Amino acid sequence: MEFKKSASLHGELSVPGDKSISHRAVMLGALARGTTRITNFLQGADCLSTISCFQQMGIEIENNEQELLVYGKGLYGLSKPEEILDVGNSGTTTRLLSGILAGQSFPSEITGDSSIQKRPMKRIMVPLTMMGANISSIKGNGCAPLSIGGRRGEALKAVDYVSPVASAQVKSCILLAGLYADGLTSVTEPALSRNHTERMLTHFGAKVHILGNKAAVEPEPSMEARDILVPGDISSAAYFIAAALLIPGSEILLKNVGTNPTRDGMLRVCKAMGADITCLNENCDSGEPTADLLIRYSPLKATVIQGELIPALIDEIPILAVLAAFAEGTTVIRDAAELKVKESDRIQTVTENLLQMGAKVTPTEDGMIIEGGNPLHGSQIDSHMDHRIAMSFAVAGLAAEGTTRILDADCVSISYPEFYQDLAALQQ
Repeated sequence: MEFKKSASLHGELSVPGDKSISHRAVMLGALARGTTRITNFLQGADCLSTISCFQQMGIEIENNEQELLVYGKGLYGLSKPEEILDVGNSGTTTRLLSGILAGQSFPSEITGDSSIQKRPMKRIMVPLTMMGANISSIKGNGCAPLSIGGRRGEALKAVDYVSPVASAQVKSCILLAGLYADGLTSVTEPALSRNHTERMLTHFGAKVHILGNKAAVEPEPSMEARDILVPGDISSAAYFIAAALLIPGSEILLKNVGTNPTRDGMLRVCKAMGADITCLNENCDSGEPTADLLIRYSPLKATVIQGELIPALIDEIPILAVLAAFAEGTTVIRDAAELKVKESDRIQTVTENLLQMGAKVTPTEDGMIIEGGNPLHGSQIDSHMDHRIAMSFAVAGLAAEGTTRILDADCVSISYPEFYQDLAALQQ
């Protein structure tokens, strides 16, 4: 797919539902009693994998693309799947589902595509094993496929786990396993990661306790079905925010975007870079804060992205790197080694593609250094089948001279199937 330098962008847009929240709505809806109605559910490949896994475990789910109905059977209502559970490309499904399966009475196996089979799973296997779960890597390499033995009616052991990484997937895996434990289960992180699981557990009626970077859940909750309005995904909104900021004369309005403080690092960094972004119509539906975002073209300056900001914007670093390439000054990104174990090694893939376009960028062990303000030119971009790389460099192509061609551009279907159509609509 090809992209050329764009005239100003204008219009209103509602981005797809938040991927993280869509996953969790299905999972907790399945573990609650009654019918959970989910609107603005993300119809992306990853979230459809979550639906498929729970359908294989006996949960009836109706998906008419306008809303999703999950007919929950309670905490112990899942049944043994007849086949191996296939998560596709979804790391969220893999790790969170492992926590749920660790507490079931039946054995199960989880697999996924070639990318998933390279992503590290020891980070959940270690705490789950501490809780008494029988979980192993079938190939013995600490990655999927995973085998999870049934508990045969025995509760897992409650733990006070100190996580070496700030990861919402690790934290959520342990908290979900904690629903099946024999006492209060807690996770302490080095920095606060996104808290959608804690918020949604509370929304469904579970008892969650928060103290700083420590989250704890009480076992055996009686969770009841809820209506869920999924906010627009700020990770998807990030590309349109960046495009409007980069292309002179642009002004766009993004409706109903999630602004959870554990996810709003993109907004904080953009404002530090001099971005003109206004939050309108702020509210808190379904326990998650949202706002309409008004974004206007802004000359940008360099900044430093590090420390506790990183968990709040880890998925947005590729597009922030693109912004940094156009900003005046040198932007430093550090403390982001987690980028190496995403759908691609994003330190490597962002660096090589920015270099292809003429940017001055130096990779580091935990991030990159980007000397901005140099004109970028179109080039051939290898997405490495990573949706966030493809979308980031589509935006770069709109601000660069010449033609940018993205290989395997259709990988955006993982999180945003209509991305290219929505981007084109703002150019009309």
